[in-house]
Amino acid sequence: MALDSLAVDAWLKDFASEIHDNAELLTDLDREIGDGDHGINMDRGMRAVAALNPSEFPAAADYLKKAGMTLVSTVGGASGPLYGTFFLRVGMAWTTVEDAASLGLALRTGLDGIIQRGKASIGDKTLVDALSPALDAFDAHASEGISAALAAAALACAEGRDGTIPLIAHKGRASYLGERSAGHQDPGATSMTMLVEAASRTLS
Repeated sequence: MALDSLAVDAWLKDFASEIHDNAELLTDLDREIGDGDHGINMDRGMRAVAALNPSEFPAAADYLKKAGMTLVSTVGGASGPLYGTFFLRVGMAWTTVEDAASLGLALRTGLDGIIQRGKASIGDKTLVDALSPALDAFDAHASEGISAALAAAALACAEGRDGTIPLIAHKGRASYLGERSAGHQDPGATSMTMLVEAASRTLS
């Protein structure tokens, strides 16, 4: 059965709730190595996304694209363009999502969009360090079905998030700190983990 607009709505609303509940944490993490506004910005953007009406988007792909455009227009800093690009690209590839293989392809299309937009690689201390290993784990478990693949992805995403702590940032505002950025958890990798965990809870 294809993952429809209602499934996407459940995912986005769950993510919005997680962001809202952890906005202070995300802002505190960003204050240590960035502008100190990641939680505030993401909460504002995801509240706008959560306010979208799924009944206005018969196609899940259109819903995801609208979510992406909403984030681009409401979230400041780097987060808006990166998360907006992610959802726009996922939406472009979502038209035939009905099993683990097609869902994994759509999510990886979103990752590719983030990499193209942010020019980040593994080890740069960004959300790519969480999402890339998450999708590798997803692909490794795709033959077991969506639920198992997403569960594996959520675990790998959290490990990637924690793995950003010792890294020295090479992208974004955190890169200005040089070696002083080591020892801090990346806020983008933290919010990305919330997104993947929300997918595991709702898309399974």
